[in-house]
Amino acid sequence: MATTPVYLEVGSKRTFACSFAWPGWTRAGKDEEEALDALVEAAPRYRRTLGAAARDLTAPATAKGLRVLERVKGNATTDFGAPGVAAKADDDDLTERELRRQLRILQACWRAFDRAAAKAEGVELSKGPRGGGRDLDKIVDHVLGADSAYLGAFGGAVTGSGDRAERLRSAFVEAATLRTHGEPPPKPRKRAALWPVAYAIRRSAWHAVDHVWEIEDRSAT
Repeated sequence: MATTPVYLEVGSKRTFACSFAWPGWTRAGKDEEEALDALVEAAPRYRRTLGAAARDLTAPATAKGLRVLERVKGNATTDFGAPGVAAKADDDDLTERELRRQLRILQACWRAFDRAAAKAEGVELSKGPRGGGRDLDKIVDHVLGADSAYLGAFGGAVTGSGDRAERLRSAFVEAATLRTHGEPPPKPRKRAALWPVAYAIRRSAWHAVDHVWEIEDRSAT
């Protein structure tokens, strides 16, 4: 029986299968079947990457255990290689308890990225299709730059001085918490709708995990 809820973001060249409950557990394929198979295959690695934060994840043995609740139309971002469209269910408000749970998972994804980057210091990353020729410093800068863009897309703003990653992530948690409490975000967008909180969390988590695995894969060869 299919019990694990997911949604599919279907582009013209690529499809993403995304878990609603587990931010960062998102995989892509050329079509729906391939994406769902990839999601199941990635579950053990996702659990290892997050450690204790994912101990309650019970993944199905095959894609037949995944329950597709939504299909959304992808866009150019989807075909480029990133999940770029929120699910309709993301418009539903998160409960305080669910927000805390999802933020714990997101923070575990961030910590996993920091660990992978620290472990790869001084390691020559292999070249090739996985990540192209980007070196470690540029990967780190890319991930933090993307999170800065995600933060702005759902109404957050970095303040103060100090470590870039810490300030950015604190602002992310602050904006998500304010939005969930029904309060105005620190920096509302003037010309575009704000991203739903659940989607912003999922997007940042996916990006962190994806680059954890890039660093690991390119360090191992």
